[in-house]
This record gives sequence, structure tokens and C-alpha cells, in this order.
Amino acid sequence: MKVAILGSGSIGLYYGAKLAAAGEEVHFLLRTGYDEAARDGIRVFSPDGDLHLQPVNAHRDTESIGPCDLVLIGLKTTQNELLAKLIPPLLGSQTLLLTLQNGLGSDEALAARFGAERVLGALCFVCLTRRTPAQVDHFGHGMISIGEFDGPPQPRTERVAAAFRNAAIETRIVDDLAGERWKKLVWNIPFNGLAVAKGGVAVDVLLAKYPGEVKALMRETISTAAALGYPIRADFIDFQIERTEKMGAYQPSTLVDYLAGRELEIDAIWGEPLRRAQAANMPVPHLENLHACLVAIEKSRGR
Repeated sequence: MKVAILGSGSIGLYYGAKLAAAGEEVHFLLRTGYDEAARDGIRVFSPDGDLHLQPVNAHRDTESIGPCDLVLIGLKTTQNELLAKLIPPLLGSQTLLLTLQNGLGSDEALAARFGAERVLGALCFVCLTRRTPAQVDHFGHGMISIGEFDGPPQPRTERVAAAFRNAAIETRIVDDLAGERWKKLVWNIPFNGLAVAKGGVAVDVLLAKYPGEVKALMRETISTAAALGYPIRADFIDFQIERTEKMGAYQPSTLVDYLAGRELEIDAIWGEPLRRAQAANMPVPHLENLHACLVAIEKSRGR
């Protein structure tokens, strides 16, 4: 496939480099990392084995990429206003849009603008940080879950999944993309949010000092999901706590953005889930407080 990577942060660099190393024709839209990638290539440092991709199909704009079979959207949701300009040059009659974004709402927005028949979504379960604009550190995990926005899996879903599997990426096909997004929020809402709200701390500190708040946010997320038709088993909380204990002093992506002075993805990860909970008349006081705290933090930073 001809693949375009929109958003060459840690997620885009990692999955894009893996796909390219496996033989896919991958084109990276790069801004700050263009010169470095064009000169030195893209590097992934991983306990599974380092990867050096060179040469790189590096681009400053999507017009020079042209129509693709698959577009991976790894931009932060705070940059979604750029998609209206970035995506059209990449579209052919059969182009698929696969969003890797966190939170809720990105699938619906893409479907409304570019057609539901093009849209797939993915959830990435991976620990990454970007070392330089063209280098990424992979600490563990890497599984990706892929589903159709509108309906059950299709043959094309399997073709996309097969490309990821061929790149040595553990890949699941899911029947219910929306339900899977709520399951990921069970982790993202407490750990990404509290990491910033508690002053900039890693997940090990949250587990040690604030386990009650973590679990309360998880319970509210599960209750809201169930009310909206996406049941999640109660013991999913224990599973998430156990997997997080193994991460050590891992800094969630929102904390990395906060420490780097970047805008936080408040609306997608906390705002939209809160609105859907309120619309379903679900009491979510911990989520309300966390959302208000994060909004106040952003306001204090001039956002």
C-alpha cells in the first residue's frame, strides 16, 4: 500500500517506520522533523530491536505526497482543524482514513467531512516518547486495535490489519470501535488527566498516592459506557491497574505534552466523555472536577 502519515510524532514515527521497514510505501508529513529525517533518517530505539529507516519519504506538504491507499492520522486532536486542508490531496476513489487519535469524536468528524465509508479507527496500546523530531523511544507494548467506524469488519479491515501484522505489530480487529474507545478511556481519563492535575507526576506516583481517585474515575467511565450501550466488565479496573504497575515511572502522553508546553487534548479525552455522560444523566463528579482542573491549568498557561 501507499501510506501517508499525518502527524509524525511518536505514534506516527513508530508505526510508520515499522510499516516502511516491512515493505509498505510510507510517506511522512514532517514539519519540525523534516530536515533531520531527510538527512539522518528515522530511528526507533526499542527493546524489541532498534530500527533505522533511511532513506525516508519525507514531505513538507501533502500535495507532494498525492493520493494514497491509506492515511494514518496521528495528529493531536488539538490540530484537527488542519485536516480539512491536509487530507484532500491524499484522497483517491478508494482511500481509507485510519485515525489513531485518542478520546472521542475524531471518527465522527472525519466521517462527516470525508464520508463514513472511508473511515476506520484504531487504538494504540504502546509506550513511546519522542527523543528528537525524527527519533522515538519505544519502551514496550505496541498492540493496535482496528475497527470500522460504520459497521462490522470488512475484507478491507483485514487487509489493513494484515499490513500491520506483517510489520511485526500485534494487531486485533474489533467489532465495536466505539466500545473499544470507551475501554481505552478507562485508562486515559485517570492516568493522563491526574498526571497533570497532580502537578506533573508519572503513573507510579499516581498509583502510590492517589489510587482512590484513579479507581473512582475508572468506575465513572465504566458506568457511563454501560449507560450508552458499551458494557465493560468491572474487573477491567484490576486489569488496568496491574498493567500500569509494570510501567514504572512512565509519563503518559498528556503529561509529556504538558511538560513540553504544548496544548492538551482536553476536549477529546475529558470534555466529550463528560458531555456524553451528562446527556445520559450519569453522575460523574470526579470527571467533572478533573475536567475543570485541566481547563483551569490550560487557562493559567494562556490557552
